[in-house]
Amino acid sequence: MTSLVQKDVLDNGFVTLVDFMGGDLAVVQSARVSFGKGVTDRLRDKKLIRFLLANHHETPFEHSVFKFHVKCPIFVARQWFRHRISSYNEISGRYTRMKEEFCLPEVLRAQKARNYKYENLDENDNQELLAKIESFYQKASDLYNELLSRGVAKEHARIVLPLSLYTQFYWTINARSLINFLNLRLDEHAQFEIREYAIAISEMFKQKMPWTYEAFESFIVRGEKWTED
Repeated sequence: MTSLVQKDVLDNGFVTLVDFMGGDLAVVQSARVSFGKGVTDRLRDKKLIRFLLANHHETPFEHSVFKFHVKCPIFVARQWFRHRISSYNEISGRYTRMKEEFCLPEVLRAQKARNYKYENLDENDNQELLAKIESFYQKASDLYNELLSRGVAKEHARIVLPLSLYTQFYWTINARSLINFLNLRLDEHAQFEIREYAIAISEMFKQKMPWTYEAFESFIVRGEKWTED
């Protein structure tokens, strides 16, 4: 069990690294077994990790595993769950009375082009519309509680809650799949809210697997080519 590492995200969310197995040397160990060898020295081991990632020899990275506890809005979770090569367990609105916490952005965005380019909404419009969103959240919360108080089952009462409601889940993923997640969700085309979670996770990834993270930035993010140097 790793010591807990938590990052707050958005207004009420967080990501916590609750467990971790492996690391850079686990990747090296898994790769070298193909030749009946093990960990050698620091420089050669780090170079091997760079070679593996640069040349798409990715199975050794599956031997390092992260387990996260995530709290995020439902609309973020629904994007997140599209990454299927990992394991999820989410809080159930059928069995649990949902805590009425809703994501409220500081600034609403206006889309200016089809290629995911945005600008902040006019300040007056922003304040007016945020106030209306808050009012809607309160009405949804009041109705949810009324339905429950009048005997409606939790699985039915939840239908009035918006996608901005915060949910929680545990997420277990190996380093190979995590690299794919970060490559997609750190990209400027990813929605701002899930990108904020990806940034928090990337910091934990860098802390636990610094050699792999450095190679990820070099060969996947920046698209550099492998050289022997």
